Amino acid sequence: MGIKITDLFMFMGQSNMAGRGAVTSDHPESAPVLLPNAGYEYRAVSSPGELVPISEPFGRMENRHGGIDDGDRKTGSMVTAFVNAYYACTGVPVIGVSASKGGSVISQWRPGGAYLTDAISRLDSALAFLRSIGFTVRHQFILWCQGESDADIGNTGAVYVQDFTHMLNAMTSHGIEQCFLVQIGRFNGSGRTYAPMRALQDKIAAENEGVTMVSRLFEKMKERGLMKDPFHYFQQAYNEVGCDAGKNTAKYVLALENTVDA
Repeated sequence: MGIKITDLFMFMGQSNMAGRGAVTSDHPESAPVLLPNAGYEYRAVSSPGELVPISEPFGRMENRHGGIDDGDRKTGSMVTAFVNAYYACTGVPVIGVSASKGGSVISQWRPGGAYLTDAISRLDSALAFLRSIGFTVRHQFILWCQGESDADIGNTGAVYVQDFTHMLNAMTSHGIEQCFLVQIGRFNGSGRTYAPMRALQDKIAAENEGVTMVSRLFEKMKERGLMKDPFHYFQQAYNEVGCDAGKNTAKYVLALENTVDA
């Protein structure tokens, strides 16, 4: 592990960030193999004294009683594909921290609540550990994917924006520089629509300079037959979304670095 300059990403949100990927005979694509030196997982809960090469299912061991606990439901996420694409574009490895909870609504991410308190603890622990072993953390970011559960209950307006903003402000106060947003997809069934939430996420990204939309590809997966159930996707979809988000996040960061160097 010779390279000691890195970018840290908190992978936060609900189940489509946590990852529910499936591989079947009809959908045989598995998660990609991590590129050499592209990224490491910091396991704040299960193994806080080391870095582990990123693999899928990412974050499966990171359950904290009374905090973020996704049980054994993580089966394969967008994280490895994201990290590969980001590293290929930037040449900077990623330290990834899992902080996602399936089924969570935005009110559960309010400051002082169990999930956000745990996420901040994981962030602080990662930063302290990296500095203790001589790493330089160049940037600290969030990759966020969440909103289906709020769409299910009709929370697609000002209350959602308020809670999201409070969450992001709390993370920013602990060093997060930017939140990269992966837009949710469509409901794979009838009787409900996620279009209002997708529109709200576009609005948040347009109006909050601390938020950048980096992928809208989940919205196309239903018509392509890449949803495995009403809410989740085959691994191929997570791979494609992760790659798209990684490339677009890298574009933002490279532009940021060019601005700093100018």
